[in-house]
Amino acid sequence: MTDALSLAQALIRADSVTPARGSVFDVLEAALVPLGFAVDRFTIGEEPDGPVENLLATRGGTGTHLAFAGHVDVVPAGDGWQGSPFSGEVRDGLLFGRGAVDMKGAVAAFVAAIPADRTIPLSLIITGDEEGPAIYGTRALIDRMAELGVAPDLCLVGEPTSAQRLGDMMKIGRRGSVNIWITVPGRQGHVAYPHLADNPITPLVAMLAEIEGVTLDTGNAWFQPSNIEITDLHVGNPATNVIPGAAQARLSIRFNDEQNGAALVERITAIAQAHAPAAQVTGRISGEAFLTQPGALSAMIADAIRAETGIEPELSTTGGTSDARFLSKLCPTVEFGLLNATMHKVDEAVAVDDLYALTRIYAGVIARAGA
Repeated sequence: MTDALSLAQALIRADSVTPARGSVFDVLEAALVPLGFAVDRFTIGEEPDGPVENLLATRGGTGTHLAFAGHVDVVPAGDGWQGSPFSGEVRDGLLFGRGAVDMKGAVAAFVAAIPADRTIPLSLIITGDEEGPAIYGTRALIDRMAELGVAPDLCLVGEPTSAQRLGDMMKIGRRGSVNIWITVPGRQGHVAYPHLADNPITPLVAMLAEIEGVTLDTGNAWFQPSNIEITDLHVGNPATNVIPGAAQARLSIRFNDEQNGAALVERITAIAQAHAPAAQVTGRISGEAFLTQPGALSAMIADAIRAETGIEPELSTTGGTSDARFLSKLCPTVEFGLLNATMHKVDEAVAVDDLYALTRIYAGVIARAGA
């Protein structure tokens, strides 16, 4: 039987700052093979977004095919840790280390929850590129699954979703995300002769004022209102007596399932070019909004949480994006994992008791999926 704490420590000690390759996958494969999994590891992609290593592990059975999805890459540690960020040290009942919460702890808990005897079909969909560009990560895994005919019925993503106590929140959807860059060309000139120049800042400020006043929607039963934020302004003009030749801005839009990324880019483009016809607008859609309507999967996870903790989990769509945005296209997808309070922070840590409790919850999900 795999021990969740020991496996989490081994994963933390394996170098895996995004994009992860090599040793961290060796640790995971060594834990899965004795459980009867066929492990497919592949590396894909070129610089600057690759190469990325991914792992797809499958084990046969009968009945509902449950997949667990996650990542073993982590963000850089940063400075100021008490001890090494990659030691996997336990102090005062807490397991410390980069990735303890996001999300090597959950990966270890799910592996430890897998019964030795074959019950239902199980898959693990594990990428080394969730914290990075996510170009060659879960999307490449989904392509690989299609090639191999791996088609889960349900997917549980182990992102840290709990807010105050383990089990108080699970995610049944996520907002979409799009970043938009606007460049307004002008004509450089001396401020004393404005008729010989064309100041790009003036139309940029006007279009941003209009964009700031846009109400995309008022939200709905499951999602908060979509929101536009101006995240950067850049002119790069060190001279006090020069009208600049160009001005740029960047927007970030987090949107619910009443919007879609391409339409939002088109809407911003129309506003920008109404103020400056030569404005260049570029959008990059990180993911569309998705919602898994409450049903068998969410009920199964909620039952397992309630049985272990006595808590009724809140069904939520808050927070940032995750790889569930890709997996939701395959099958009903729900996210549930550890407390998110310390993820990406200095001294990231998980309570050892929570790690073992999560293992029991995941074991309960597996048992319920096979019932």
